[in-house]
Amino acid sequence: MSTDAVHARGPAVQLREPSTRRFRGRWLLWLVILALLLYAISFLPSEFRSYVLLAHFANPQASGVLLRLGSRGVRTEDVTIPLPSGPVSARLYLPVGIAHPRGIVAVHGIHHLGINESRLVSFARATAGTGIAVLTPQVDSLADYHVDAASILTIGESAKWLDARLDTGPVTVTGISFAGGLSLLAACDRGYAPYIRALVLMGAYDNLVRVSRFLATSEEEMPDGRMVPHAAHDYGASVFVYAHLQQFFPAQDLPVAHEALRDWLWEEPEKATPLLEKLSPQSRVTMDALLNRRIDQVRSQILSAIQKDQAELEAISPQGKLASLRTPVFILHGSADNIIPPAESLWLARDIPRRDVRALLITGAFSHVDPEKDASLIEELRLVRFVAAVLRAAN
Repeated sequence: MSTDAVHARGPAVQLREPSTRRFRGRWLLWLVILALLLYAISFLPSEFRSYVLLAHFANPQASGVLLRLGSRGVRTEDVTIPLPSGPVSARLYLPVGIAHPRGIVAVHGIHHLGINESRLVSFARATAGTGIAVLTPQVDSLADYHVDAASILTIGESAKWLDARLDTGPVTVTGISFAGGLSLLAACDRGYAPYIRALVLMGAYDNLVRVSRFLATSEEEMPDGRMVPHAAHDYGASVFVYAHLQQFFPAQDLPVAHEALRDWLWEEPEKATPLLEKLSPQSRVTMDALLNRRIDQVRSQILSAIQKDQAELEAISPQGKLASLRTPVFILHGSADNIIPPAESLWLARDIPRRDVRALLITGAFSHVDPEKDASLIEELRLVRFVAAVLRAAN
């Protein structure tokens, strides 16, 4: 063999050794990752399911190995719940492959799409994908931007219906936004309490008078008596006006005012604006201020309406009515929520019997009704832990 041949082979052998080490290093890294994944799935099952739920809630199209491992197929049924006042439409999300799942009733907030609202659909599908059946009842008053006592009956009957349908014991009720306070009142009803295993409140209220004042003044009232500046969303003030139109418009203007403000709340301003010409001059000024987000111009009218309707607002507020509650409660609120301020969850934690407050999380990882995509890692981990506790309670 020539010397040239030996020199030619030498570098080739030397190049293969680091490549082999890198190959082995990658395999070792993947083995460590796999071991950690198996540990998480085996010993932290609720945390793993929580991660999968939140990932799919935030992005229904999210994919990946972990999400495939932790997700089930979901099938839906449109169902009807019989109530004394008439049947209520609902949708049932069932996890594929589980014969006897536990159940959750997820009650939508104020939105005209009701059970078809995209974030509610994402939440229901994501939750059902972790192995829990989810019922979403249509609450007509909330879909029409009203908070009223009739909704309490709908929530309670929905829990009772799902308990009977699944036959796996009491169900968890998740009240979203304004449905949270109503869900608390349903759980205090002796006729419905036996069917409710736990309550999850997402951006809920404790006192509607206090929330309404916040929407008018952008001042958040804390349980310690402090008033903290917190810019309220003009949407909330318009919802209040819509629900109390008779306090803002004369009788002859009510039909047109109702139509115009409804179109605006439904994000159809092109329909609302032309209706201004059909209103009387003073009503036109009020409606123009609402449609152009100048809440300061109707602030005094809103505060006057709150005072006039105070008894009605307090009647459907949980504050002062929770002594009979015997249900574990999990409270979640976005720290930047500008529709129902996060102080309301602090009030709830004070008003709910202490033994029943299982978790309270006010976080930047959650907005008014859904996860925030730009939250810090610590906040995301705390949210995962919170949802994991809910899943353990639901099961």
